[in-house]
Order: sequence, then structure tokens, then C-alpha cells
Amino acid sequence: MKNLERITLNPEVMGGKPCIRGLRVTVGTIIGLLASGIVAEEILKMYPYLQQEDIMAALSYAAWRSEEMEVPLVTA
Repeated sequence: MKNLERITLNPEVMGGKPCIRGLRVTVGTIIGLLASGIVAEEILKMYPYLQQEDIMAALSYAAWRSEEMEVPLVTA
């Protein structure tokens, strides 16, 4: 998937949650801010080390994850 190279998963950073470029900003934080009505420009002011591409990557990752299916394991 395009843009996912900006999303990192490291057990030593934010407990392994998906983060933006290894920074301590999670995809969930970005999506939560957008969902609460904060626009991308405001987020970039709040986190000046982020880039517009990071916000788009967070959206892409969240969309991709929402399409995943969880299949229950059947145990005998």
C-alpha cells in the first residue's frame, strides 16, 4: 500500500502502536484529532515536525486497517 513506509511499528516506541516515522505520535492520535474536527493545518502547527504526507499516511493506514477481517481461530 502506498504511503505506508511512513508508518512504523516498534515495540520500544509507544508500546508498538503504529506511529508516524518512528516518532512518538501514533496513527490513532492523528485520526482522533481529525475525527474531532481539527484540520490538518492545525495538526501541523501542533506537531511542527510532522508533514502533510504523514497525515495522509495515517489516514491511508487507518483505512487499510478498517478493511481487514479478523478470522476467529477454531480450537479443537
